[in-house]
Amino acid sequence: MSEKLPPNAVVVQAALRELGADGEVIVLPEKAPTAATAAAQLGCEVGAIANSLIFDADGEPLLVLTSGAHRVDTALIARTAGAARVRRATPEFVRAATGQPIGGVAPVGHPAPVRTLVDNWLGKHEVVWAAGGHPLTVFPTTFEELVRITGGVAVDVE
Repeated sequence: MSEKLPPNAVVVQAALRELGADGEVIVLPEKAPTAATAAAQLGCEVGAIANSLIFDADGEPLLVLTSGAHRVDTALIARTAGAARVRRATPEFVRAATGQPIGGVAPVGHPAPVRTLVDNWLGKHEVVWAAGGHPLTVFPTTFEELVRITGGVAVDVE
């Protein structure tokens, strides 16, 4: 599963090192458009996949790292974030906020910090897999490390 990293993944790997994270970004053999396809390639439970979802929260980016086993309740997230309106961001909004494409948004490596909420459900897994900045890349981490490296807040998302 390891080959030359795409440029965005190199940025994410450098950010992980700066933040004291141990995980290595790896390249998957094929795209993983869903948590289920990523889990199948990695040999883990779908709930151990940390989906990176960027929302537009009153015009500001909000990253929700949710278990692949969950769907995000946007009304709950809006209340949690103190936003009047939370909606799925456009691909252009995601790219502007993170420098990364939808399907590969990593928890770190963005041009500027992005407010982050981390699904408590991820804490049920010893190893969590997060996107590495490109649709073919992921890295192993833990719930605690995700909260720490993102400066995120642990919350319920559904």
